[in-house]
Amino acid sequence: MELIDTFFNLGVLRAALPMLVQGLGITVLLGAVSIVAGLVSGLLLALLRLYGPAWARALARVYIDVFRSIPLLVLLVLVYYALPFVGIRLSSFASAATALTLVSCAYTAEIFRAGIEAIPKGQFEAAEAIGLGFVSTMRDVVLPQAFRIVTPPLTSNCINVLKDTALASVVAMPDLLKQATQAQALAANPTPLIGAAVLYLLLLMPLVRLVGYFEARHRAATQ
Repeated sequence: MELIDTFFNLGVLRAALPMLVQGLGITVLLGAVSIVAGLVSGLLLALLRLYGPAWARALARVYIDVFRSIPLLVLLVLVYYALPFVGIRLSSFASAATALTLVSCAYTAEIFRAGIEAIPKGQFEAAEAIGLGFVSTMRDVVLPQAFRIVTPPLTSNCINVLKDTALASVVAMPDLLKQATQAQALAANPTPLIGAAVLYLLLLMPLVRLVGYFEARHRAATQ
């Protein structure tokens, strides 16, 4: 009984549920903003990495290597606490979205780069032979095929971004984990943390299954 009262107290969970739901909404919003921004900027960075001038390709490589190496928590603290010293003040939401996007962009760029490079060179030559320019070749020939290849790893990266939103609590971001921690402190009971874990599971489990579906579909298409 002591275990249930301590970790699965329904009364405490009911009292904390409004806070948890509010935090879940902020977590989903933060994840969506970071994922969309990371996808768009990652695609642009991948194209720059592959087809830009030499200096731009070098800068893109440096960016990708740096932001794939730096821990997200360190970057989040730097964005929120260090930027004000140079006159740039961001809210906790903007700081978290910026840090998540910077890291997501680097990983997404590498995923897109691998997908584009997996397209047979004959596709590029055929597009050139019929007079398509670079933009038309990318839009109509290369990227549609690349998207099918990179969908599973992109979906996995989106899941990682959603999970990493939990780190935003260190900059006073009222996300799901922060709200659960506050509810735990108010109730002097860890049940809200269990509730937060269940909400994270309900949010992420369908996406995990979606990755498996895309991977199975990709394997079937390549056989």
